[in-house]
Amino acid sequence: MKLLVVGAGAVGGYFGGRLAEKGEDVTFLVRENRKKQLEESGLIIKSIHGDVELQPKLITASEKDQVFDVIFISTKAYHLDEALVDLKGFVHEDTLILPMLNGISQLEKMEEYFPKDNILGGLCFIEATLNEGGHIVQTSSIHELVFGERSGERTERIERLDSVLRDSGAAIRLSDQIMQEMWHKYLFISTMSGVTSLFRSSIGPIREQEEGRKVMLQLIEEVNAIAVSVNAPVSPDIKENLSAKLTEIGYGMKSSLQRDMEKGSLIEAEHLFGNLLNIAKENDVQTPILNVIYANLKIYEKNLHS
Repeated sequence: MKLLVVGAGAVGGYFGGRLAEKGEDVTFLVRENRKKQLEESGLIIKSIHGDVELQPKLITASEKDQVFDVIFISTKAYHLDEALVDLKGFVHEDTLILPMLNGISQLEKMEEYFPKDNILGGLCFIEATLNEGGHIVQTSSIHELVFGERSGERTERIERLDSVLRDSGAAIRLSDQIMQEMWHKYLFISTMSGVTSLFRSSIGPIREQEEGRKVMLQLIEEVNAIAVSVNAPVSPDIKENLSAKLTEIGYGMKSSLQRDMEKGSLIEAEHLFGNLLNIAKENDVQTPILNVIYANLKIYEKNLHS
């Protein structure tokens, strides 16, 4: 299968690089500056799971002279529209499109550009960044990509894709419950990034301070109530699982959204939190903590652009 990875940043570059390392036919869709950088230095991954250095196949959005069987979308939500426009011309009627973004609303956005049946469910867990030289640096044990049919079916095409993606240097797995897994990650990311960005702190000091922990637990209640209001496929014990996960993760763990704010970068406020608040409003769910978090992020965005 011909694989196209949109972007060669920390996420797309890592998983695409692992598949290319395995020997799969991987091409990266990149901007001119990134293309020049990769042509000069190659795609370099520094990881506790093993380093990779290869010369990747690269194209830009203007080079629409081929189509692909699978397209991985690893952009941030604020670049999604642009990426979807760029994909026009690379897609044939059976192309599978696999999003790796946080959240849920990207699926509806993608359906504005491509047939629903072409779009799989997907998510990833990874801590990785680009260093000043454009190398991908991945230092934790977590490097998981999960995908599946949104219906949960084991179709012929998903089985074929599974055979292509398995046995790479990354942990890539097929899920029969991808929508539940996407919702569970959405609720976790919303809670984790919500409280860490609000308090400007890693998770440890928040959960050990009595009022901070109360805010964290109340936020779990709110995001779960939102999911339940739309009959999202969350497990009955999701609140307990979220609380346990946020208690167990490393003391110094920060969310990517918080790190973006510390760097003065764009953030996914509307995609993650605005979407939750829209659902809450439509279904009369009270969200006092989520409202404060959203206000904090929107004020940050206003100051960023002023």
